Amino acid sequence: MAAPMELFCWAGGWGLPSVDLDSLAVLTYARFTGAPLKMHKITNPWRSPSGALPALRTSHGEVISVPHKIITHLRKEKYNADYDLSARQGADTLAFMSLLEEKLLPVLIHTFWVDTKNYVEVTRKWYAEALPFPLNFFLPGRMQRRHMERLQLLLCGEQRPESEEELEKEVPLGQGARECLTLCGGQPSTPPPLCFSPASLDAFVFSYLALLLQTKLPSGKLQAHLRGLPNLCTYCTHILSLYFPWDGAEVAPPRQTPAGSETEEEPNRRRNQVLSVLAGLAAMVGYAVLSGIVSIQRAAPARTPGTRGLGMAEEDEDE
Repeated sequence: MAAPMELFCWAGGWGLPSVDLDSLAVLTYARFTGAPLKMHKITNPWRSPSGALPALRTSHGEVISVPHKIITHLRKEKYNADYDLSARQGADTLAFMSLLEEKLLPVLIHTFWVDTKNYVEVTRKWYAEALPFPLNFFLPGRMQRRHMERLQLLLCGEQRPESEEELEKEVPLGQGARECLTLCGGQPSTPPPLCFSPASLDAFVFSYLALLLQTKLPSGKLQAHLRGLPNLCTYCTHILSLYFPWDGAEVAPPRQTPAGSETEEEPNRRRNQVLSVLAGLAAMVGYAVLSGIVSIQRAAPARTPGTRGLGMAEEDEDE
């Protein structure tokens, strides 16, 4: 029997199943197709088999860490969300995804990783609190540099801007991004996009919009524009309620998940917590005894007529 496929992705937060854009897109596509994946939602990328997130370990032991390649592999395994699309619909999907990557992706990267106020108060704060010591000291800064390099490639290609200010001028924060959002939302009188039979495009649209919609950003002009489009807000809420009813929720759900789900490591986590508490109590008691705060004295046994001499000997020894 082949080993199950395993998906490693960033853990959830801000009311979302994952705080990372790429992890959220892959995770959403997997939920759409019902792919039988063993989930690992983690906050330490070094625990990933590739050292990066998201990452997929196939049933044959191969490791894939590029989101588009992960989705391609799931399609090869017969988990294809675009199976019912016609050739023209498939071409339209590619064109629309290119539009998202050109207009919205640079804005999202800028919003979460370049904008100083958002990065300090939201992005870096979450990763610094979620990452284990000592990764929380240097990994957020390294991730920021990688996202800035990605933004430079999206905007300038191989020509890198000379300064961060010049890079910010290249980001289409204005009309282009707002028009792209308006195009996604359609007219206010039209129903929200389909999410009962979603395709791969829905996975990417949802990951882009939900991250921008759910996060409490101190600096979010585009977020305000998105919240003014009720169709897109309903669209994101609908997908969250249908495919992620408990993921990212502030209150833990009832423990009725099947084996191999996100909470399969909960017993081990509880066991480790109990062992940590016991070890802490043992250390406190040991310190109290060694420092003389608490002393242990042996009580003399009750004297009986046949053991009087022995009792006296023990009493003298104690004195």
